[in-house]
Amino acid sequence: MFMCRFFLFHLYESPKFLLSQGRQAEAVATVHGIAYKNRKTTWLSEEILNEIGGTAVVEEKEKLSTSEIIKRNLNKFSTQRIAPLFATRQLALMTCLIWFCWATIGMGYPLFNAFLPQYLSNAGGDQETAPSIVYRNYAITSIVGVPGSLIAYYTVNIKYIGRKGTIAISTVITGILVFCFTISTDPSFQLTFSSLEAFFQNIITPEVFPAPNRGTGTGIASCLNRIAGLCAPIVAVNAGQTNPKAPIYASGGLFLAAFVAMLFFPIETRNKQSL
Repeated sequence: MFMCRFFLFHLYESPKFLLSQGRQAEAVATVHGIAYKNRKTTWLSEEILNEIGGTAVVEEKEKLSTSEIIKRNLNKFSTQRIAPLFATRQLALMTCLIWFCWATIGMGYPLFNAFLPQYLSNAGGDQETAPSIVYRNYAITSIVGVPGSLIAYYTVNIKYIGRKGTIAISTVITGILVFCFTISTDPSFQLTFSSLEAFFQNIITPEVFPAPNRGTGTGIASCLNRIAGLCAPIVAVNAGQTNPKAPIYASGGLFLAAFVAMLFFPIETRNKQSL
């Protein structure tokens, strides 16, 4: 990813950020660069930008103490950013369900995937599988998961499937395949089901928050996802002492719980740029 970032494509600075810093010329250059990359042209120039928004005024930065900087940053956190996510009953239900799904998947994903090498190493029952085979199978599982996102790119725009159908179908299949993983201790059998599980699991991509508050809603969802993920090793260690397959059962149960929540999604975002 590091090599791709610097050698395969160029990331432009946000024109909005450049304008906020009074860097009009750089903002215009960025817009022209993005237009050129997309084989388009733009009429925007620095003179036109100044006519629309006024000439950029460079202000001296105010020197603040550490405590003042912290206080100013904390003032940015406000319920006014969260309240729009609960503006209507429908949107409030959608927000709660999405956060629940992110939390359950946040724990279910690492319960299975983070400990997958250990599960694969014990696939042969009493006889431990060679490390080379374990990591070969783990690599195969990871590679097979890539096409799932590509297929989802098309299914999210199918009329009777859309975002909701894609998310729900992929999640329930993931949960079922996680349970199927425990049926047999045969290495080939477990490799097959772990690969199928990875293929469908990578399709999950919620997209439902209103555009002006999407950053806040997604940020909270991501926070819940990470907190639940941090709890996964605790669950795996304690549950695994009783039954080695218990973390897998827990993972499958969490995916199925997320599937049930997805069935109640009241909003479909197919063919909508924003809510």
